[in-house]
Amino acid sequence: MEQGLGSESIPASGSVDKSRVLNVRPLRSLVPIFPSPPGMSSISSPQASPFVCVPPTGPFPPGVAPFFPFVIPTESQRSAERNPYGNNSIPSPVPITSFRTPTPHYSGAANGNTSRKSSRSRTAGVQSQPEDDGYSDSQNQSDTYLSSFSMHVTSAENTSKLGRKKGNSQRKTKSVREDNTSARDVDIESVANDFLTSFNLSGFDTIRRADGDNESVTYILMIYSLLRRRLTQIEDSKDATPGVTRRPDLRAGTILMNKGIRTNVTKRVGAVPGIEVGDIFFFRMELCLVGLHAPSMAGIDYMSLKISLDEEPVAVSIVSSGSYEDNVEDGDILIYSGQGGLLRRDKNVTDQKLERGNLALEKSLHRGNEVRVIRGMKDEASQSGKVYVYDGLYKIQESWVEKGKSGCNVFKYKLIRAAGQPEAFTLWKSIQQWKQGTTSRVGVILPDLTSGAESLPVSLVNDVDHEKGPAYFIYLPSLKYLKPADSRQPSLSCTCRGGCQPGDLNCHCIQKNGGALPYTSLGVLLSYKSLIYECGPSCLCPPNCRNRISQAGLKVRLEVFRTKDKGWGLRSWDPIRAGAFICEYAGEVIDKSTEKEFGSETEDYIFDATRTFEPLEIMPENSDDSQKIPFPLVISAKNGGNVARFMNHSCTPKVYWQPVLREESYLHIAFFAISHIPPMQELTYDYGTVRSGKAEPRRKKCRCESPKCRGYFY
Repeated sequence: MEQGLGSESIPASGSVDKSRVLNVRPLRSLVPIFPSPPGMSSISSPQASPFVCVPPTGPFPPGVAPFFPFVIPTESQRSAERNPYGNNSIPSPVPITSFRTPTPHYSGAANGNTSRKSSRSRTAGVQSQPEDDGYSDSQNQSDTYLSSFSMHVTSAENTSKLGRKKGNSQRKTKSVREDNTSARDVDIESVANDFLTSFNLSGFDTIRRADGDNESVTYILMIYSLLRRRLTQIEDSKDATPGVTRRPDLRAGTILMNKGIRTNVTKRVGAVPGIEVGDIFFFRMELCLVGLHAPSMAGIDYMSLKISLDEEPVAVSIVSSGSYEDNVEDGDILIYSGQGGLLRRDKNVTDQKLERGNLALEKSLHRGNEVRVIRGMKDEASQSGKVYVYDGLYKIQESWVEKGKSGCNVFKYKLIRAAGQPEAFTLWKSIQQWKQGTTSRVGVILPDLTSGAESLPVSLVNDVDHEKGPAYFIYLPSLKYLKPADSRQPSLSCTCRGGCQPGDLNCHCIQKNGGALPYTSLGVLLSYKSLIYECGPSCLCPPNCRNRISQAGLKVRLEVFRTKDKGWGLRSWDPIRAGAFICEYAGEVIDKSTEKEFGSETEDYIFDATRTFEPLEIMPENSDDSQKIPFPLVISAKNGGNVARFMNHSCTPKVYWQPVLREESYLHIAFFAISHIPPMQELTYDYGTVRSGKAEPRRKKCRCESPKCRGYFY
């Protein structure tokens, strides 16, 4: 009997308790586990049930199946398990270790390494359905996720020996990781390849990858943003999987890095071509793609310099996330904590060591080289997201060791900002004080131009001349139709009482948008569309429905300000991420045939959707789709309008517009950010030109000062 369980169960000689063996009941007295023949009861008459001996691999009599641990499926059973849906092909499962939310690790008092408190809170906050664009900056999550892709994101042409050694070890496991992720990545990879074919990537040769410029950086960031949003849309359509963290930001960055779609690969000390002080980034992968900071998570980036016959590391950039033991004294001084100090199994924290990034910072102190500083700021629009601000070049003034909060030694470095650089972090601090009311904004004429019509106040500011404000107009928060809209077809409203949900193909509004919601939960447009269908008055969804983004009013704090030579303009106190909704163009809808009756002054406040607009090269899907709007739309904001009436023209705009249809009758114009827009930069869009064959209005001189300026508009 014991031997039937395998040879490993045979006890050693002399170790058998014979008294226990004698008390074992004979096998025939037990209730058989096999079914009794028809008409016989194994319970009432167990002796009548013949014992059937079946090999572990079968064949099995009717009604009998293999049981653990003798489950050896046949080839047909394997095929059925691989594809339980028959001929309907579905992706193979992904190894759980590749995407399961990892166990947090403590890295005490270390920049670029998650502390215990921070790690717990961030990991606990990760849901199977992320906040679309509001991803946490958790090192453990991101590194685990990145490890499922065959990419070493810190790779660069000039790295330290340690970095090269680490990269070699990762390359050894490349084939294993490719096997683990290939099944899940099949559909994503094909989507990414199809997406990238619409871009002109031939210009990104070896030279432009090594050293970029402003155009290259802008182009790479826009490709990343659009691909990330496309992958977000795909993830939205899938059912949430417990324990799985969705990170389209990391996936999109990994795809581009593996394909070599990046710039400024060559590491360097000092400024990076194409990146200006004050530029903002919403994802760490963006820093990697443009060469501002190579490590995807580590807070210190360094390289090796050859000094005589030896090499020594020097720091090139640091990321100060603000969630560790950094202590900012003012806008031009940064106290930065070193990296290291791991939580061991015995729950003791080790001291930081003078190695890797810490050693590089120490060497930079003695060499006096400049270090790029990126400040991580809380993203007020996202619960867990951050905004990374490039604050320019700093020099390390001194270093020391002190006891950290964990009780262990922590390296500290004092950095001083180089003089003569534009404002970046100090501007952010000033804006925070304006919002809190601790300091007043210079030049404010009106604290709220809207008189409460918007959920957020819009300041009217003039710190240029003595102009007291624009001509009188009535503030309208939305578009006003003077007569009922012409309904060309019956409207299909949705019945989503709790709000339209991603992947709900029974929702009529989702069906009209091609099977997916057009926005993320943060109000970011997922992809360019010739026409966006939003929920209308007849829909049963609430006002905060995700498919009513343009109806919810302003989401960023704006100000109307006096420009030097273009009259009044519009800008934001808040950072605006690429694709984010800004505002709609409000005013009165007028008859196209009566437009010529308006004078030249009114012409400045006319929005004509029938004009020809220069295609945006960074929007590959963007063709001349403005012709496809349901009916011509002309809006006058002369007598009544909103903040959009103050947006000036630019031949290289920061904002573009999209037609939005609410149900089938009411067409609106919504503005979205083309790329990330830092605070206090003017918001502009292309006014367009009159189509050929029509009487041209008086052309006006363009003052956008863009390298691609046409010299005029209209």
